[in-house]
Amino acid sequence: MMDKTQQLINSHIQENLYPGASLACYQDGKWSELYFGTQDEYQPVTSGLIYDLASVSKVVGVGTLLIFMVQEGTIVLDEPLQTYYPAFHDSHLTIRQLLTHASGIDPFIPNRDQLNREQLIAAINQIKVNSPKSFLYTDINFILLGLMLETLYGKSLDVLFQERIFTPWQMTETSFGPIKNAVPTVKGQSAGLVHDPKARVLGRHTGSAGLFSTIADLEKFVDHYLQDSFAEGLIQNYSLSDKERSLAWDLQGDWLLHTGYTGTFVLINRLEQKAAIFLTNRTYFYDDRKYWISKRDQLIELIKTELL
Repeated sequence: MMDKTQQLINSHIQENLYPGASLACYQDGKWSELYFGTQDEYQPVTSGLIYDLASVSKVVGVGTLLIFMVQEGTIVLDEPLQTYYPAFHDSHLTIRQLLTHASGIDPFIPNRDQLNREQLIAAINQIKVNSPKSFLYTDINFILLGLMLETLYGKSLDVLFQERIFTPWQMTETSFGPIKNAVPTVKGQSAGLVHDPKARVLGRHTGSAGLFSTIADLEKFVDHYLQDSFAEGLIQNYSLSDKERSLAWDLQGDWLLHTGYTGTFVLINRLEQKAAIFLTNRTYFYDDRKYWISKRDQLIELIKTELL
């Protein structure tokens, strides 16, 4: 199964790009799983491991819930964020722009790492919004969408995700971190510590990162994108910017894709009924993001080719 993909992952491990990885692929109506290397140079990668999803959290939580809400008519894509979240200062920024990362937001926050949760939320509510609405991927877009959801429902995101997604889809191993005994993301740091700095501060109020999960739970998650009616219309461009995007997801032809900083990604092709889940801790040894992205993109394209 996926011989070239296996070879490429093993070559990544040999060059210490990451110590190990978990891969699940869906084809011919069933899931198959492969496990590579170690979690931490010592403990082998096996089934059932819990990983920090990083930005894959965006689609597992806020993105999926908002897709539901758009289809239900609870949220209108071209309505201003301020309609649903009055605490935000800009009256023109829309839900569509946030969901497709074409908001014009300048994500820089002075002294961000010195701010507590209340101070960070206050700074995000006053974040600079530029007029050009070209594509710029930033966590702030989904943090704002998460704060909007909490305001609308009067509940924290962990409760909303549990009620609307995790419980109905029987995802019993997915939750906000820190998670004891999760795969460590940085050598020498405690396993289960949330890698994303903003998510460490915002905790269960983070719309952009902070969720932990397993291969088994993400298979359940992807099954619903492959089969349920809510996902039928996602393979189209929803963005008004210079880059095609679905709602919350990157759009690559017939593929939906979302990646995470810690080395995670989910890849779905509903039309062909193919999918892949890749979980690793690529930040364990070092963090050369540019180099990782080139290696990751090569892996994604190879998986696509071998699945089809």
